[in-house]
Amino acid sequence: MPAEIAAMDWDALQQAVASCQACGLCQSRKNTVFGVGDTQARWLVVGEAPGENEDLQGEPFVGQAGALLDNMLKAIGLNRQGTGAQGVYIANVLKCRPPANRNPQPEEVLQCESYLRRQVALQQPQIILALGRFAAQSLLQHSVPDVATLPLGKLRGQVHNYEGVPVVVSYHPAYLLRTPQDKAKAWADLCLAMDVMRADAPA
Repeated sequence: MPAEIAAMDWDALQQAVASCQACGLCQSRKNTVFGVGDTQARWLVVGEAPGENEDLQGEPFVGQAGALLDNMLKAIGLNRQGTGAQGVYIANVLKCRPPANRNPQPEEVLQCESYLRRQVALQQPQIILALGRFAAQSLLQHSVPDVATLPLGKLRGQVHNYEGVPVVVSYHPAYLLRTPQDKAKAWADLCLAMDVMRADAPA
């Protein structure tokens, strides 16, 4: 993790992301997508990469997938405008949109990794919900052997670890829009995350 990023506060980090030229995605983006929500929330939701709507608005999870995510969070008492116990912070592994919404490339994930790591260090969440294969791979690459070759289904249903923070893996809302029969599994993942939070709560 570059030393200068490791020392940044939220404002400096957001400015660094906004002016980032570390990979080729900077040439095609309209906006960087830094994150949204309560920076002191106990919950952190990590998605994969901005899509077209996110690139236009500069906010993660907008459009249909964002509406589904908001409904999922609402079902467990969270929302992106909330603070305190109702608060959540939402960020992506990549801060810029890959052209034509293609999958993130390993070198792009690598360039963006220190930004997400600093966001986690600043927020100090009590749980991370990783949505989608690339979010799971990025967060778990140092703690789960062969994570790059494991299907998402093999990563679900257990509690992983990122920098000492519990991680629960689930499906990306865009996938759930295409595969609604897996929504019940996604609900089970949310319930697992809530169980982790309850277990960590002071008696």
